[in-house]
Amino acid sequence: MNILLLGSGGREHAFAWKLSQSSHCTQLYIAPGNAGTSQCGENVDLKVTDFEGIKRFCIEHQIEMVVVGPEEPLVKGIYDYFKNDPAIEPIPVIGPSKEGAALEGSKAFAKAFMQRHGIPTASYREFDVSNFEEGLDYLRSHPIPIVLKADGLAAGKGVIICQNPVEATAEFELMIQESKFGDAGKKVVVEEFLSGIELSVFVLTDGEHYVLLPEAKDYKRIFEEDQGPNTGGMGAISPVPFADDDFMKKVIKRIVDPTIKGLEKEHIDYSGFIFLGLIKVGDDPYVIEYNCRMGDPETESVLPRLKNDLVELLRAVVEKRLDSVKIETDPRKAVTIVAVSGGYPGSYEKGFLIDGLDVVQEEDGIVFHAGTRSDGDQIVTNGGRVLAVTSFGGSLKEAADKSRAILEIVEFEGMHFRSDIGYEFF
Repeated sequence: MNILLLGSGGREHAFAWKLSQSSHCTQLYIAPGNAGTSQCGENVDLKVTDFEGIKRFCIEHQIEMVVVGPEEPLVKGIYDYFKNDPAIEPIPVIGPSKEGAALEGSKAFAKAFMQRHGIPTASYREFDVSNFEEGLDYLRSHPIPIVLKADGLAAGKGVIICQNPVEATAEFELMIQESKFGDAGKKVVVEEFLSGIELSVFVLTDGEHYVLLPEAKDYKRIFEEDQGPNTGGMGAISPVPFADDDFMKKVIKRIVDPTIKGLEKEHIDYSGFIFLGLIKVGDDPYVIEYNCRMGDPETESVLPRLKNDLVELLRAVVEKRLDSVKIETDPRKAVTIVAVSGGYPGSYEKGFLIDGLDVVQEEDGIVFHAGTRSDGDQIVTNGGRVLAVTSFGGSLKEAADKSRAILEIVEFEGMHFRSDIGYEFF
């Protein structure tokens, strides 16, 4: 089977690494990919939103499956683009329809969906320019802290937790009146702040049935002990110690089942991954957000623990027979630590040589590339998050120690990483 994988980050390298291990994968192409994905298949110079270019490539290279890594092409309707074009309609796209992807593409849509189907989430209101003054009054009278979310996609930066009414009203005005997040913030969802501990649960559905992949927990803050500004993710662990059988039964009964049934009831075409961003409040799970794809860097912890052949799993999605699939998981603990460029998540420079990659053996840990590119026979930095190192251990501490040891070998100018990923469970 010839497969086209869309994306260029650490998540996509993890997908490429896993897909290329399958005996069913004849040829893997990655568009646009990075220096790491080129070790698993052939990189293709195509943007993930160039639907016409992707169509031509699929026809010319006899692609038999398209796997979508990032959210943007899904929110923009790549699934529908294929479904509505007879020339490429037979090629399955692993990902939801545009309407299904609105679970991530519109916070307001997602909150209303959860409300309709009785899925536990924080209470909320939504505002735009038409009821701006009403929103200001609401913020001034609401208990603090309070959460402001840009309705649309904002590259992971559209969520602000405000600690006082002055900050809340100022940010609200910046979002709606000053277009702080562009079109994404034209509508703002204002949420009650929930206090608890977060985790990520991953569902793979064929639209009728589903399976759960290993859960994970990611770490957003740039500095140790969750200090400093939010990032795209500084690391992840899997499994999550507090996600025991009793808790996961609640997740399935209260969140996963109603989500799948809700999509089916509303005739929303959804075949692919659902990322449930959850928070445990007391002993109960609540949904913080839906994503219409796998998380990053959680994928770099989850896929290495997945024992199933990934191509076989995705074929079961296409053939709507996930009810016959049993997920097999490596019992060991996995810890992923992300190495980032100096200055990230603010401004940073690119093009620094990465040393030490040739020394690392896969039995020590897996180095997934995120923001890298090839420069002749050398690999250089090409993004904020540069590498994601995943290691296994009998305990989270052992796995974290192994990943940290690799990042003492690999280096580039200005490199920074958190040495405490998983710290609260050691």
